[in-house]
Amino acid sequence: MTVKGPKYLVIEGPIGVGKTSLARLLAREMDARIVLERAEDNPFLKEFYKDPKRFAFQTQIFFLLSRYRQLQELSQMDLFERTTVTDYFFPKDRIFASINLEASELALYQQIYFLLNPTIPTPDLVVYLQAGPEVLMDRVRRRGLDYEKPLTPDYLETLNQAYNDFFFQYTDSPLLVVQTSEIDFVNRRADLDDLLHQIRQMKKGTQYYVPKK
Repeated sequence: MTVKGPKYLVIEGPIGVGKTSLARLLAREMDARIVLERAEDNPFLKEFYKDPKRFAFQTQIFFLLSRYRQLQELSQMDLFERTTVTDYFFPKDRIFASINLEASELALYQQIYFLLNPTIPTPDLVVYLQAGPEVLMDRVRRRGLDYEKPLTPDYLETLNQAYNDFFFQYTDSPLLVVQTSEIDFVNRRADLDDLLHQIRQMKKGTQYYVPKK
């Protein structure tokens, strides 16, 4: 019997962990539609990295609304007729908001978020990619995006911890946790094949990916 796997698959994780690279690979292997976050479309992002306190709220609200519009468009398509892979999911926005916004800004943000969230489709599976802050920093530097140059190890460490805290409590859909520090899905076919097998076998709850040696 063929195991079809999830219809709506989300790849998540902190900045630099490899979400987009893995999403592209999985979409190719699963003959799936791919939906990618367009971070570079946010007109406030570059200014946020230069002056976080001044531009955090504008940056976060733009991301919240643009992600909402994109996922709303997706939910109106044949989401359940064709496998879809995305390199983000809607609740990730709250992770960033929790570490970037002041208390009063966060309160207003939360009101908007909770108005929008009920209309967003729930993934059949979330793949959470993990890596240590030093690995994230190295990957960020190697990809060399100009607007990410102001990123600091301290910020990535804070973000990493916020992601771990969030997913420690996450139960809205099946969750596959993948430690990526010693795995190379892009250049090692065996790593990708093993992960694909795990994804197709996932049914419920939380599981931790242990790569074959």
